Amino acid sequence: MQIWSTEIKELETLYTSIKGRFPELEKELEQLIETKDANVVMLYSRRCLEVIITDLCESELKRPRKTEPLKGIIDKLNKEEKVPSHIITSMDHLNSLSSFGAHPKEYDPEQVRPILLNLATILKWYIKYKDIEIENKAKPEEKRYGNKEPDNSAKYIGKSKKRLLMLFSGLLLVVIVIMILLVFNIVGDRKSVSDKPESEKSIAVLPFKNFSTDPDQEYMSDGLTDEIINHLYKIASFDKVVSLNSVLTYKGTDKKIPQIADELKVNYILEGTYKKIGDSVRVTTQLIDPKNDKHLWQHEYDQPYKEIISIQSDIALQIADNLKAFLTNSELQNIRKISTSNLEAYELLQQAFYLMRTGGDETGNQILDLVLKAIEFDPDYADAYSVAGIDILYTGAYAGSKEISSAIWDALPFFEKALELDQNNAWAHFGMGNINEWGRWDYIMAEKEYLKANELGLNRLEASWSYYIILIGEFYLKMNRLEDALIYQKKAQDLVIAGSSDLLIKINALSGNKKEAYNYIKKIYKDSGEEQADSWKGEECIWLEKYDSAKIYLESALQAQHPDMSLPRFQACLALAYFKTKNYQQAHSIIQLIDKSNKTTAGSPEYYTGWYYSGIGELDSAFYWLEKAVNKRSAEMPWLKVDPVFNSLKKDDRYWDLYERTGHKAYDEYMAGIKNNKKR
Repeated sequence: MQIWSTEIKELETLYTSIKGRFPELEKELEQLIETKDANVVMLYSRRCLEVIITDLCESELKRPRKTEPLKGIIDKLNKEEKVPSHIITSMDHLNSLSSFGAHPKEYDPEQVRPILLNLATILKWYIKYKDIEIENKAKPEEKRYGNKEPDNSAKYIGKSKKRLLMLFSGLLLVVIVIMILLVFNIVGDRKSVSDKPESEKSIAVLPFKNFSTDPDQEYMSDGLTDEIINHLYKIASFDKVVSLNSVLTYKGTDKKIPQIADELKVNYILEGTYKKIGDSVRVTTQLIDPKNDKHLWQHEYDQPYKEIISIQSDIALQIADNLKAFLTNSELQNIRKISTSNLEAYELLQQAFYLMRTGGDETGNQILDLVLKAIEFDPDYADAYSVAGIDILYTGAYAGSKEISSAIWDALPFFEKALELDQNNAWAHFGMGNINEWGRWDYIMAEKEYLKANELGLNRLEASWSYYIILIGEFYLKMNRLEDALIYQKKAQDLVIAGSSDLLIKINALSGNKKEAYNYIKKIYKDSGEEQADSWKGEECIWLEKYDSAKIYLESALQAQHPDMSLPRFQACLALAYFKTKNYQQAHSIIQLIDKSNKTTAGSPEYYTGWYYSGIGELDSAFYWLEKAVNKRSAEMPWLKVDPVFNSLKKDDRYWDLYERTGHKAYDEYMAGIKNNKKR
């Protein structure tokens, strides 16, 4: 029996409802339903989406699709708010996942299910959309009544008055129908949560209030919220589950539930309290329909404190039951699965998560200590291993507090152990994506790991360490896949994550929109009123070839003793800005300083020295240092493909040799294979 047979049955029902109405869509859906081959299922799921998108392009964007990629049209429909956001999300997911059908050995059959679930969601919306479109195109009632009788005939005066009354009544009915459609957001801007369709299952779990006498229990209260959100995120039939990162902004708020629901664009809210009393715990929950402030379910758990590990699973299942959410057997098992039965290990990891959310860089050692202690209490705690790997990797990755190659290989055993214990651990898959990108230069495998992590749901990672969104966006930027990079940039911008503007500026730079990107930099400072001591903006100006501005930003950061300016990355940026503004002596002094940092590879000094020489056009020196960077396995080499400073090297065969040895050629061939299969 197919693992997606339940999803096929739902599509069979939808097929019956469209039969004879939408011939093109009917033909593609029929092929999908009849096949038992996973590749064919994915192929025809995509074809169904193509039929719908092509129609929407003509009806909503008022132009033929021609050869425009699906992704571009989906983004346009989203930007112009022609389609509800949850349907856009389903379209994006279907479009992305269905591409794996072109590579029989390169996907997990489990990925077929989310494709079909997204297709069913899209089809249900599309059928309603077409019904409304047909209704709106119906001929007005008054056109049925022509001037069949002479206007001056007294015989028909009474009838004419009657017709006028009927005409007025018809127009009034049309006005009423339009008002109803607007109120229920069937047409219009779809922005208000109160206007969302009743059937949409969207929910926000507000931070549980800590009623314990011990304020240090805040980490457990937040942890309870986090765990419930994670469990709900596993249920595919929920259209939207708001991340912890977003709901934490409402901690301690005096806003009313309807206002919060409207701001978060959800149809349901869960709120609750947490109270530890000695060896017992009391948790209260209330599931609320904010439109009428109706309590759909409420419960009070009075249990031994050790049961806190399993309470969140029961709450998630109660929510699903009360909202009539469909649960597959695997989803049910995943929710019921307990990550650890050891209370001490659980508490330690919750403390680590809390520090990741609230602490600064100085908490790194504390986090690792907590996680390693958790592993001592429970050697089979997969989450603890993956968090240890993340902490080790990122303590050394950016600030250069340890050599990146060392950090990568120190983190690897923790990710491998996490996956050995739990092959569906999202954090571990994300960490393996980093290792394949930065350390192995295997971008094909890196992307698969990132996609797997996203598929499994990185909700907790988003809450505790949301910068991961920027890093996946940067990966697609490095691979010159700008549309995909923009998806993550938008998500980061919505969550107000530092680095989203940097990603947007670089995407615009590679898209040829340098003027727009530069104006955006100036707007950031005009709006914020901040001083211009910003090393990142200096680097961005170099991408835009605005060297005078780069010099101002970087010099300001240096004078302000910004810690970034001790890194080879920004030292090289300042050296290049000096050279380009004819301050040759200052440039030489800085680059000599980087040259002397050959005692350690922390911060990739070899790569950035080569980067500088590329920027000033000294090709032999550039290749000398880049060769050293390759030998040292510099984590920065993935930038070789797109960083504008390397454009000066691309006419030299040595560049293409480096390009191949750092994994870019293999990835290009892989992507070309996907495109060719799509064409066929």
